[in-house]
Amino acid sequence: MVDTARRNNGVEGVEGGIGLTALLVAASRAIETHRHDSLARDVYAEHFVRAAPASADWPVRIQQVPDGDANPLWGRFARYFGLRTRVLDDFLLQSVHAGPPRQVVLLGAGLDSRAFRLDWPSGCVVFEIDKPGVLDFKHDVLDGLSATSKAARVPIPIDLRADWVEALIGAGFDTAAPSIWLAEGLLFYLPITAETYLIDTVDRLSTGGSALAYEVKLEKDLLEYRDSPLYTSTQQQIGIDLLNLFDAGPRPDSAGDLEGRGWSTSVHTPFDFTRRHGRGPLPEPNDALEGNRWVFANKFRP
Repeated sequence: MVDTARRNNGVEGVEGGIGLTALLVAASRAIETHRHDSLARDVYAEHFVRAAPASADWPVRIQQVPDGDANPLWGRFARYFGLRTRVLDDFLLQSVHAGPPRQVVLLGAGLDSRAFRLDWPSGCVVFEIDKPGVLDFKHDVLDGLSATSKAARVPIPIDLRADWVEALIGAGFDTAAPSIWLAEGLLFYLPITAETYLIDTVDRLSTGGSALAYEVKLEKDLLEYRDSPLYTSTQQQIGIDLLNLFDAGPRPDSAGDLEGRGWSTSVHTPFDFTRRHGRGPLPEPNDALEGNRWVFANKFRP
């Protein structure tokens, strides 16, 4: 039997603020999963959505949306998250199968289920760092489904504002071995000092042969897009004011900093991958996705 107190704590972890955005992304992954031309499949996503009262009546199939793909939130925005899932899935699998990294760190893991749904090589370890409430909720849902991870999964219930490095190393992370890092949908909620600290820390903990992928927003003024259909529809339909959650301060040049530390980097717009896969959002006027960038970095070997 699932512990009731733990379940309630978990639901509280995803029922408000940034935690609620994890449910938004899960609903988007569920919609993508059920498309006939799906870019990514996550059979666990809809179970997270249905398990939380705040999202229990959200759509998990595009057919449940009255205006379908014309809906800015459940059409275009959800397709964005589906594309992002596919691109970052590919990055992780290509990096880990290329070797030698066998340890993966998901920073702000949220309701990510990659440890359960991706085909990891033997001996791979996936560390998931996020707030205790988020991971509690995630555990309850996955335990209820009797889900089995395909890699050694090590959840680390800690806020990234606390000393997560000590917790990560204490959980078995090997600082002498190459590693793969992912910060998906995380950095634009953090102030510049927190992003700089996170990038510095990843560099410090990474040996040659390590890899990193992360997502940033580079708009000079987020409020220029306050009337973007993506933002207005998200607030009107499910009550999430993304602009109120994003940090509005200037962003650091993290890609440039990494290059100065011995990493190679490539910076892409999401539209680059829309064109590559033939599915996903394309640019439009007053586009809240205009400043989004996906950055991929590899640390040179000595």
